[in-house]
Amino acid sequence: MPIELRKTLLHVETTFIEGGRAAPVPLRLVAALAVLRNPWAGRGFVEDLQPEIREIAPILGALLTKMIIETVGSGDDVEAYGKAAVVGLDGEVEHASALIHTLRFGNHYREAVGAKSYLAFTNTRGPANAPVMIPLMDKNDEGRRSHYLTIQCAVPDAPAAGEIVVALGASVGGRPHHRIGDRYQDLKDLGRDVSNPAEV
Repeated sequence: MPIELRKTLLHVETTFIEGGRAAPVPLRLVAALAVLRNPWAGRGFVEDLQPEIREIAPILGALLTKMIIETVGSGDDVEAYGKAAVVGLDGEVEHASALIHTLRFGNHYREAVGAKSYLAFTNTRGPANAPVMIPLMDKNDEGRRSHYLTIQCAVPDAPAAGEIVVALGASVGGRPHHRIGDRYQDLKDLGRDVSNPAEV
């Protein structure tokens, strides 16, 4: 079943002032979104989602990655990254998950930005104009809290009941004026081994 892509969208947000103070370096957030027909909608309970995952996920991963990189400038410029999917009301959350929780989708982005950490994510169900929430984390350092960010946007006419919105997000920079430290200092303060935080 070939991909039925209705449209793509680009969300770009630049923050110059935060907390009443000018940002030393403006924070730039970018989201690339695709609206496509849900390939499983209207088919009842589909036991095996893999054929559609294999066909559609690589196309989405390549398309959205290209949109991010062209907007940001280069993979090296992406500092934090994440992904999201919102399935329409005729679909299952599993349908949203299927297209983003596969290496066939995410590896396009990871490799393009040279990332080591996992892609933070959300997968939800909702109507048209449902919030698309893309959590971000540093692409190489999961404990770097300055880059714990969330891109929030919406598509006024999507997802329709039989559609899915799939998105990738990126930041250039971290939160302006970040001042809560990082995970590693908390572990030290708690007497935990930074290399093995489960141990006291």
